[in-house]
Amino acid sequence: RDSRVVVRERDSGPERGRPADRQETKPPPVSVLGHHHRHLPAPSTAPLQEPLTPASLPAANPAPCESTSPLCLSWGSRALLPESSAGGRRDKGTDMEAVAAAGGTGLTGWQAAALSGAAGWVWAASYYDLTRRARALAQPWVTRRVHAETPSILTFQRLQHRLLDNFFSVLSCVVSVPFYTGFLPLLFWSGHGKLARQMTLLLAFCDYLGNAVKDLVSAPRPCSPPVRRVTATEDEKENAMEYGLPSSHALNTVCLMGYMLHYVLTYGPCDGFMIATGLSLAFMLVTLIGIARVYLGMHSLTDVIAGISFGIVILAFWLVVHDHVDAFVVSGQNVTFFWASLSLVMCFAYPRPEFPTPSFEFHTAFNGVAFGIVYGVQQTYTRFHGPEAPLILSHQLPLLAYAGRVLVGIPTILAVKSCSKALSKWLLPVMCSTLGIPTVSSCYVPALKPSDIGGGSGNKDEAKQAGGYLQRVFSLFPQKAYDVDTGIRFVQYAGLAWSVVDLVPVIFTHLNL
Repeated sequence: RDSRVVVRERDSGPERGRPADRQETKPPPVSVLGHHHRHLPAPSTAPLQEPLTPASLPAANPAPCESTSPLCLSWGSRALLPESSAGGRRDKGTDMEAVAAAGGTGLTGWQAAALSGAAGWVWAASYYDLTRRARALAQPWVTRRVHAETPSILTFQRLQHRLLDNFFSVLSCVVSVPFYTGFLPLLFWSGHGKLARQMTLLLAFCDYLGNAVKDLVSAPRPCSPPVRRVTATEDEKENAMEYGLPSSHALNTVCLMGYMLHYVLTYGPCDGFMIATGLSLAFMLVTLIGIARVYLGMHSLTDVIAGISFGIVILAFWLVVHDHVDAFVVSGQNVTFFWASLSLVMCFAYPRPEFPTPSFEFHTAFNGVAFGIVYGVQQTYTRFHGPEAPLILSHQLPLLAYAGRVLVGIPTILAVKSCSKALSKWLLPVMCSTLGIPTVSSCYVPALKPSDIGGGSGNKDEAKQAGGYLQRVFSLFPQKAYDVDTGIRFVQYAGLAWSVVDLVPVIFTHLNL
């Protein structure tokens, strides 16, 4: 018997196969809304002449929900728990067991299907070598376009001036991933929890898709020289090491500015003037970013157009699913286990580039950020991130208190990030050694090599024995060693994001901030 329940019609006569004088009284149904349960008033002892419908039940005040998603049950669709098979009474313990059964602890059907589909895609892409086949189709055409646009870029760069260099460099930094990484914690602490959650998850989604397409196509940036490439910051120097198409700055700007505009027009004052002003500002910003990327020699016009086009498609998709995603994050079933499994699969569902680039590192970092945010919000939503959270500039959160939050919160999350990094650098190699998983490190643990995991032939045998069947499973994959830096990077950024939405708000509570 599963957790789905149907409201049964009751007729006025005795039940079939049971004498009228021995008919038992039905216990009052129990409704399930999210994780709460409520006893409805007992029905009358008089026979019912009509079927029991939700409209005939007494009015109730269900818990508020920010979304109309099917994941958040409304009164009209709430389920009723089945009656006991014994046909008689049911005590409080039985009710609680039924509620727990309705909530479920295992993966739901759609969650299992999603994880299975992602894992199947990883296997199919590896087995049929889809990355190489897709690259053979797209890379030559994109490369020709980039080379053909080089004279136009050189002509445009004749307008070079120190003021333009500084202006476009600052503008590129304002819409870069490091800027958003520092901006999103401030947005969480200002009381705009839903906007911060959605922008974080959307940025992680954009970062994954944009970098995956870059490494899939592996198309070059404009050649420098002859193109003058301006890299004013370390972040820009790392960006220059990535492939070109699509422009991540253009893609992220379209998605994040578009979603912010949607949020403001949905929850704020909305009239014709506001809509025109918002669309004009968003269009102007996207245009300036596109011009800046070409002027700085970081992208060709084809890269920018591809970034804007991908951004529009991703934004349209996100506006369809964002309410469902948010409802699942704040009140869904098996959120932590599902998201942890999805994060693990996403580390493998990534194309191998023609030559190594930092793109996968950026994806891993934001993959960890998304998991940390989801886990922390799932644990503390009702305490810190619900609709009743105080907003900045309100009497509950004046500007001085918000400044105190920033001064306390920023050092705290940096300290958590450092501790998470140090702990994972020590713990992950030990775990891999114990399980017999071959690992290497290209950055965080330079001395770590596959031969160093066991520390000798005797230790290798012990590691293999400890790994058992897991060792045999990993031996079936074509990859002979796994970069432990991926796990270290994931853990440290997950710890940072978790502290933003869980640890730091607890500190704010104790400090009356």
